[in-house]
Amino acid sequence: MLSESTIQNETGEGLDPETRQMVVETVQQLKNRLLTKEKILELDKEETFPEDIIRQMLGPEIGLQLLFIPEAYGGMGGGALDCCKITFEMAKICLGIATAFFAIQLGSDPLRVGGTEAQKEKWLGAIAEGKALVAYAVTEPEAGSNLASLKTKADPVEGPAGEIIGYKINGTKQFISTGGYADFVTVLAKTPEGPTFFIVEKGTEGFVQGKGEEKHGIRASNTAPLTFTDVFVPVENLIGGVPGRGLKQANEVFGYTRLMVAAMALGAGDAALDIVVPYAKERIQFGSPLSEKQGYTHKLVVPHAVRLEAVAAYIEQTAKRLDRTGEDLQVEGSIAKLFATEAANETADDAMQALGGYGYIREFGVEKIKRDVKITCIYEGTSEIQQNIISTFRWKKSRKTKGAFYADMAAEMDQLEGTCPDAGGRLAARAARALNETLTLAHDHRLTRQQTVMFALADMMTSVEIATSFVKKVAGLAADKHPALEKMKVFSRLFARQTARMTVENVVKIVMGCGLFDSKKAFSFFDTIALSSLMAGQEHLIADMDQAADFIFERHS
Repeated sequence: MLSESTIQNETGEGLDPETRQMVVETVQQLKNRLLTKEKILELDKEETFPEDIIRQMLGPEIGLQLLFIPEAYGGMGGGALDCCKITFEMAKICLGIATAFFAIQLGSDPLRVGGTEAQKEKWLGAIAEGKALVAYAVTEPEAGSNLASLKTKADPVEGPAGEIIGYKINGTKQFISTGGYADFVTVLAKTPEGPTFFIVEKGTEGFVQGKGEEKHGIRASNTAPLTFTDVFVPVENLIGGVPGRGLKQANEVFGYTRLMVAAMALGAGDAALDIVVPYAKERIQFGSPLSEKQGYTHKLVVPHAVRLEAVAAYIEQTAKRLDRTGEDLQVEGSIAKLFATEAANETADDAMQALGGYGYIREFGVEKIKRDVKITCIYEGTSEIQQNIISTFRWKKSRKTKGAFYADMAAEMDQLEGTCPDAGGRLAARAARALNETLTLAHDHRLTRQQTVMFALADMMTSVEIATSFVKKVAGLAADKHPALEKMKVFSRLFARQTARMTVENVVKIVMGCGLFDSKKAFSFFDTIALSSLMAGQEHLIADMDQAADFIFERHS
């Protein structure tokens, strides 16, 4: 997953591969020093936020925060791909620690995208020097992910000549990662001009950092409420210097931050497989290892390994686009987050099942991963929020392009099937065309007013776009004659089949479930989109699953 062996270099922002690998190795070495398995289990059991360890990670000897700070302010200037890779590696060690580290990155984002030069030099410089834990204070008790509904207010304070000298902030923030320990927070509050980000320092009168919440998982992170009572903030702490730009600044980083959460979930899912796969090789049941039994491999491991590998390709591709173009990829961020977090959550659940009774025991680690990974389906916007975003924006995109968005995707898959056969391109193309026709049907009959239909479309859109991304990655590996090509071809074919099955299921749900069509009209539509050919795409499924298991468990015939 996101391994150096399959990352293909492209021009753009970020580190060179050698420097990236150096940072990766620094993170991996933490397992032998600060973040041993014993220490991670202890922090989880005691529900302790390891402030000293986090500050060591920011100190001069390690300095991991330098990765996401621009070079102009003392950092390394890492790009999205670099940050995804490091976030992935940290989440493999502990999702709670990864969340604490991510909170610093998230808290700095409003400054990075919207701060004045003076603000960047002061505050990003302080982060680069390892002098500051930072928190991103946006979520509120009632508003949740709906930033337009925030109630925290920032009222202007005038000086003697009528000029604005600062703001008084009043309100409450909830579920703030590292909120109880942050040296400063970037807080979103409503000014007369609209939502605006401010910097509030620890110890400011009226600013109270509350007691950490007791949580189901990620117990090594701190999640705390923040209250603001007539907190005076000088005007120079208004991020960007112009009020009313907060929503724009928040939306500008959503594609990036949700991609990071996807990488976190991917790391947790990968960590679960890293426990399950060796166990299956050693565990003998009824005369042979579990790794030889289809009931174990094909149900509990292979489907998850395939999904994680597929979304890893999508995360990589999206990160490269961010680095190369800097364009707004909010929908792509939502697709990555939705799929990666749900896939990792299911992976962890089946990892517990795969270990039997040992899966329920603390010392084996998978029950902790299961408790931890669930939050990735919730924070930075729940899965349902992501489904809303994906279906709404992609529906609009499809209408605006008169169907060309997914039609072009299908045509590209057909083309790649010619140059890189047996990678699932043809099946991905069929799924894309079926989606396209179903979108038109839903639009023409006003089914897009029903959230159940939109959620079904979102799942189809997500799977189709990830499938096409995976095929493109495999085509790149084929061009490079990469040693992992055969494995990735099998995985890509299997994911294309998963996409086809899900497409069939959701098309039937929409067409039959809406109650507008009799059986004759419904089956006529199914013929129009060649639903039977999608179903036929399951041919040779079990043989490919056998081959995938050979790669995963290193079985040799």
